[in-house]
Amino acid sequence: MAQRLTVSRAAQLVGVSRGVLQRKISAGELVSSDGLVATDELLRVFPQLRLEDSGAFEQTRRIRDEAFGRRVGERMLPSPEVLSQRLFAQSQELAELRRHLQAYHRLVADTLAMLEATPADATPGEATPGEASARAELVHHLERGLARVLASEASDPLDAMTDMLKVVSAHVSVRPSGREFLVEGNDSLLQAGLKSGLRFSYGCGGGNCGLCKARVVSGEARPVQHADYLLSAAERAQGYVLMCTHTAQSDLVLEALEAGGPADIPAQDIVARVRAVTPLGRDTRLLHLQTPRSDRLRFLAGQSVTLGVAATEGDVQHSYPLASCPCDDRNLLFHVVRDADDPFAAQVFADRLAAGSPVGVRGPLGEFVLRTGEGRPIAFLACDAGFAPIKSLVEHAIAAESSGPIALVWAATRADGHYLSKQCLAWAAALDEFEFQPVSAPAPGAAALRAVEAAAALPWFADCDLYAAGPSSFVEAAGALLRARGVAAARWFCTSTP
Repeated sequence: MAQRLTVSRAAQLVGVSRGVLQRKISAGELVSSDGLVATDELLRVFPQLRLEDSGAFEQTRRIRDEAFGRRVGERMLPSPEVLSQRLFAQSQELAELRRHLQAYHRLVADTLAMLEATPADATPGEATPGEASARAELVHHLERGLARVLASEASDPLDAMTDMLKVVSAHVSVRPSGREFLVEGNDSLLQAGLKSGLRFSYGCGGGNCGLCKARVVSGEARPVQHADYLLSAAERAQGYVLMCTHTAQSDLVLEALEAGGPADIPAQDIVARVRAVTPLGRDTRLLHLQTPRSDRLRFLAGQSVTLGVAATEGDVQHSYPLASCPCDDRNLLFHVVRDADDPFAAQVFADRLAAGSPVGVRGPLGEFVLRTGEGRPIAFLACDAGFAPIKSLVEHAIAAESSGPIALVWAATRADGHYLSKQCLAWAAALDEFEFQPVSAPAPGAAALRAVEAAAALPWFADCDLYAAGPSSFVEAAGALLRARGVAAARWFCTSTP
């Protein structure tokens, strides 16, 4: 009997993104019922998953070993306590299925016994030859069916793989948004949700502030670290937990607050420390800051912050877009460009920010964030260091797994303009629906023309959302070119960067 899976679990089983399955469901290519997908329906749409009957046991064992081995190698297995609880839950489910099977077996056996004990002419009137034949066929059908059930048929390898995935990861659905994500390894509910692109409300991330409290509607959550913040007796009775200190012991349904946009993210003032300053090119450096464990920066992908340091000539500060994903809220990355008019950049290129140096972080700022559009294609246009906020958006889109195909067109006007091209090539190699096109031009205006032309050549350009970041002259030129092509303002989002 086919199992019915959530879209997230089905995507995990098939090895594609959740967005791919959602688009197939929307197009009618994949049938779902009440948001669930049957395993036999997955086999119909993805026939490459069908394992040959011969050697099924060996193939199943190989898949199991590879999956477990990969997760062990990546340290993705849950703690022994969580694993034991999930295995116990699976054992309870198996025991219940066996109880039902035994009941059905007794029902069929009793029906057979009653039919065999009842004479063919026991009903009023004389039984016709056709009725006698139908009765004999019914008895024969029941006997054959019972023999098949009792026979040791090979189990469906997909069912075995699905059961295995339920042990090593837990599925969480969130109300009222309807979003869903998987909890793997020793991640807390908050960590797993952020890695999947959700915008949960939270503060410290360490069990001190209580901002990440959520209500468990169904399923079991388990604490994984101590919390100084104490829930009230009423909150505990209603099923509230702190997402930053709890993980999923089983599949869960949560009621949790999520940010709808930049207006829902509070202003923060944090003192971070320099982790490293690394050259990305002749005129570009990567500034890696790390926040305290108890005071992390909550932001949306694409936003900016103001950085400040104390210098001999006085306090200096400058605003930079974050080049990191919100899923890693302690490690903040910035692409700092050499600029004579930027006193903070002068500190960076003069090597005055040593490891451990304090840096003030104030923000987040800006509304250059991903809009919700389940399954819509996205084209990102970047020029030079405008790649920084685009990188944050790309990583968020990949984590959320809800967008359609993604194209990144990166225009360079400097010799080191494509300073992270290997990262872009890695995305393109790893993701089936990701395309990277580097272009070059001597000035931002010409770069905008080449970037827009490359985006317009995409087969899905007419249906995509566009995000552009770079020098103001690049953004203005790109906007004019897109308007000339009839691109609606509702599909076009931009921000200016150094």
